[in-house]
Amino acid sequence: MTPEVSRPLRTADVARESGYSAQQVRDLERLGVIPPAARAANGYRSYAPVHVHALRAYRGLASAAGPVEARRLLAEALTGSVADAAAAIGAVHVRLARDRDEALRARSALRAIQSEATDGERPPADPADVLTITQLASALGVRTSTLRFWEQEGLVAPERVTSLRARQYGPAAVREARIVAALRASGYGVPAVRDVVASLRRLPGADEGVARAGQILDRRLDDLAARTVALLRAGAALAEIIAPEVDPGPSSPQRA
Repeated sequence: MTPEVSRPLRTADVARESGYSAQQVRDLERLGVIPPAARAANGYRSYAPVHVHALRAYRGLASAAGPVEARRLLAEALTGSVADAAAAIGAVHVRLARDRDEALRARSALRAIQSEATDGERPPADPADVLTITQLASALGVRTSTLRFWEQEGLVAPERVTSLRARQYGPAAVREARIVAALRASGYGVPAVRDVVASLRRLPGADEGVARAGQILDRRLDDLAARTVALLRAGAALAEIIAPEVDPGPSSPQRA
């Protein structure tokens, strides 16, 4: 529902339109999430539709990227250009898409491990599929130091270390690393991930590990989908703030 624009909005009106409580509206104003409300002669706050749109945008951004990132993004959208605001929201979409792709790759890796357990053997590695630690870190979107830490914790192991101490990861190690990366991104601590990895490595009894990892990855994908939808809602609310009258056609004017 679009808030009325013919009269100032009270705190209760903004709360009803945004889905926050009146106290939350005041708290978010104090934190700078929304612009300061005008004050009437009697000291009461007087809000406008922009405050409702800002709160709706914040709700979606907080769900998609977390409250700290949401405050930063909203502040930039309220003070910067249309192009900058669009780029910032686009960057969040890119991160969510990348995380989804990685979770899907991890799920594929899990199915490959399950297939190996069923078949009782692993296919021979193709030398072209062997990655260095730098290449694997780049593929996973992590630092090489993170891979070394995972190795120390028994989560990921290179299949070969050359005489020059250069690590090389074959297909099986890469699959395992993808699963570890997805589990860690889902918020699972090292001990929990280590238990899953240990189960996966016990091929005759890998069903438990595969099931656990599969459930975690499915929840991860569901969470990413919900965050993406929240970001879409936030984008619609932001558009009402930064470019309410911009025609989406090719000749659309840009805000300075």
